[in-house]
Formats: sequence, C-alpha cells, structure tokens
Amino acid sequence: MRTPETARAQRFAAYVDHLATALGHRDRHEPLRAYVTGLCLPGERKSIEPMAARVDPRHVRARHQSMHHFVADAPWDAAAVLRVAREWVLAPMARHGAVAAWIVDDTAFPKKGQHSVGVARQYCGVLGKQENCQVAVSVSVANDAVSVPVAYQLYLPESWARDRRRRRAVGVPDEMPFQPKWQIALGQIRTLQAEALPSAPVVADAGYGDTTEFREALTTAGIPYVVGVKAETTAWPPGEAPWSPKRWKGRGRPPTRVRRTARHTPRSLKAAGGGASPRGVADAHVARRDARRDALPLRPAAREAGPSRCAAGGAAPRGVAADRVATRGARADEVLAVDPARDDADCRPRPPRQVALANRARLSGAQG
Repeated sequence: MRTPETARAQRFAAYVDHLATALGHRDRHEPLRAYVTGLCLPGERKSIEPMAARVDPRHVRARHQSMHHFVADAPWDAAAVLRVAREWVLAPMARHGAVAAWIVDDTAFPKKGQHSVGVARQYCGVLGKQENCQVAVSVSVANDAVSVPVAYQLYLPESWARDRRRRRAVGVPDEMPFQPKWQIALGQIRTLQAEALPSAPVVADAGYGDTTEFREALTTAGIPYVVGVKAETTAWPPGEAPWSPKRWKGRGRPPTRVRRTARHTPRSLKAAGGGASPRGVADAHVARRDARRDALPLRPAAREAGPSRCAAGGAAPRGVAADRVATRGARADEVLAVDPARDDADCRPRPPRQVALANRARLSGAQG
C-alpha cells in the first residue's frame, strides 16, 4: 500500500534523478543524491562531514570523501543544475497562477571562521547587523503560492577580490572580478531574459533600488520594477529636468555640467511622496497600506502620467525615476520607486499581481 511517506520519497527520488541529468557523468549521481539528502535531513550543521554522518553513519569516511570530491572538485555546472530545477518547478507553479514578480535579494550565511569563500564582516540579514558571513545574490520568481530561486551567485567582497593569495587558496578563478551586488543581479536578470523566463516586474529593496545605474538598466531593458530607495534620494517632477549646460564661449573645455537653481531643483522622494506640495512628484501610482490586510496594493490616481525615467545626463547622482512613488510615514527612511514600463504592454504590471509585490520585497512600514 502506498503511504504518504512513500509518495514523498518517490517524488524526492524522481526530483534528484532529474537534477542528475545536468551533471554529465553517472559517477556524480550518487554523491548528488547523498548531498541533497543531507541538506534536507534535520541537523544544524550542513557542512560535508556532519551530513555524511547522517546520510551513511556506517561509512562516514568513504561517504565524506565522495561528497567532498563532488562538491569541491568534480567538474559540473551549478547554473545548469539550477536551470533543471527551475524547469521542474515552473510547470506546476503555473497551475497556481502566472509569475507575478522577479524578486532580487541577497541571503547571508553567518560563519565563524575566515576561510570560506567570500566570508567577511558585512551586513548579515539573518542577524540584522554587521557580522562575519557569506552573502549570495539571488533572483527568485514568485506568485501568490510559490517562490523558487532561478539565479544564485556568491558575492565576492572587494577585500577578497584583491587578495590573490586568498583567492588561489580556495580556487577562485583569476578571471572573476569584483562586482557590486547590483551588477551581479543585473547580469542574472539579463541571463534570465535571454533564456525566455516568463516576464514580470522586478522587486528589490533599497540595497539595489537606490543604485541609479540599476534602475536605469531596468528601464532601458523595458522591465517594470518596484524597488525601495532611500528617503533622501531626489527626483525631478514630471515635465521638469535640469537646464542644459552653459553655452560654450569658444575657450577652454566646453561646459558639460547641467544647471539648476534654488527654485529649479529636484525634490526628495520622501517629501514628494508625502504630497506636501502640489508640485510634488506625480502620484499616478501611490502605495498605501490597508490596516486590515498585510499586502501593499498600488492604486491608480485620477490623472495619468508618462513613463518613468531618470533624467538622463541631468539627474543628481542619486536621482530616481520621478513618475511613480509610494507614500510612507514621516519617520520612514525609505520610499518605493515604481516603474510600470507602460511602453511594453506584455511587461506592464497587472493589478491582481501588484498586491503582494512590496511585501515580497520586504519593504515594510508603508502607510498612507
């Protein structure tokens, strides 16, 4: 008789067999099965040796050697395995609804020592403070029922990237340069686009959204986004932009710096989103929290505004798309910048999908 436990075991075995198709040589299939089993079994430590002891307590040394070789030395492509896992999940995921968001985030792994690749004292989201940890940048696709990572890359801090001796000791390739997290995420998004993943708005917190280049790249690619930005970030109201540089008088270098005055200047998004002035940033979409619900819906305003854009070549270094903002409380230190990319009908966020996007980005505390 088939029991629920037997059914789960069979599904797990089928899943691992499917993952193994991305590994190539059959000698890697059994170590993969042992490694994934060890990750799923109870136990706080998920390093190779304790997992080997749980998976095969009678042959710990042999199992440890096999799993260690698989993880550290065997030539297999992690991105290929992740693609196979993604394909396995996307089909049943579609039964619960279309992909509603691409969620950009980073995940920290607290560490005690100094020898794990990329470990450094940096912000650890799990602990909520600066701590010794590794950090991975990921993109996940999600709807109201399912979330699955579709891109994953370890972040290599600049202190590691510049230390050749340390890199060689752990096998970091020489051609791997230092990249800030937003560049890693942008590369992941471009790869997923090229692989024809179902499109959806990109959602990210201020760690990514506060970077002008990140937002500009999404706008250029026609990807709608909902991102956090710091409250002091400035933006030009719709229809306004910095004045052109002064006319060149034929001597010296031609002026390139755009002009602004005390009256003609970008506004902070915190002030603009609060609606203190009729000349504030357009509120074509304003996020307000319903006290009875945990979601953060986006409502259309009475008037329509043009597509969001950064003032190319003229915004302040921390400028942000000005046509969409989210109102937040007076003491909040972040606001939402929302770009629906209205020129692309296929990518335009739809109201039912918008409801939970800000929550998924962990942008809490927004209020009307």
